[in-house]
Amino acid sequence: MAASYILLLSALLALAASPAMAGDPSALQDLCVADNTSDDMAASYVLLLAALLALASSPTMARDPGALQDFCVADNTSDVFVNGFVCKDPKLVKAEDFFFSGLDEPRDTTNKVGSNPRDTANKVGSNVTLLNASRIPGLNTLGISMARVDYAPFGLNPPHIHPRATEIQTVLEGSLYVGFVTSNPDNRLVTKVVRKGDVFVFPQGLIHFQFNLGAKPAVAVSGLSSQNPGVITIANSVFGSKPAISDDILAKAFQVDKKIIDLIQAHF
Repeated sequence: MAASYILLLSALLALAASPAMAGDPSALQDLCVADNTSDDMAASYVLLLAALLALASSPTMARDPGALQDFCVADNTSDVFVNGFVCKDPKLVKAEDFFFSGLDEPRDTTNKVGSNPRDTANKVGSNVTLLNASRIPGLNTLGISMARVDYAPFGLNPPHIHPRATEIQTVLEGSLYVGFVTSNPDNRLVTKVVRKGDVFVFPQGLIHFQFNLGAKPAVAVSGLSSQNPGVITIANSVFGSKPAISDDILAKAFQVDKKIIDLIQAHF
């Protein structure tokens, strides 16, 4: 048995030695900190094999490594922490793991039921319904998710980024002013007015936004290239972090008086 482990590890290390395979695959969550306290030898073998298999995966892939089975339905009840979700026992998988109902129903863009935990999204008139692996467990390892975005009249989906996904969006109703900003040093704003039936792409990791130009509600649907794309709303992260970023730091970063920073932070 020990010899088998050595041979398997050697083969996986050989795969990982390729210069084109020098990094982990794309992250599936914000953090996956190593648990150096684990003393379960069997678990250690499994984790080591998983890590080596991850090294053998191309870092340019936006989804999990090639599937080794038909599916890996997320077990959201598991106490095991991995990069993503562990697989549910295939014998316990059911149709509901791949199903969601009600995406056709309009969302409330006025009450405090928005996509942001502190309801900031509703203050600006939008509501995002994200269908990721947490809501559709069957999406686990498949590298895709989707979202419905409802906009109030003149509502805004504020500047944000998806750290783990590119987004492709199509407008179902209304017209939107959309755009993204390229990375430093250019910081070039790329914008377009999109109407019903139009499609626009927001590259992974770039700040982007959508604004409803009309006096009537608008609706769009997005596809994202990760089962857990993540979202970082810029204003919330900068001015609403817990604990708060020092107003001295933000005042210097934004080149304004600290009183202005304090006023903005009070809204978050």
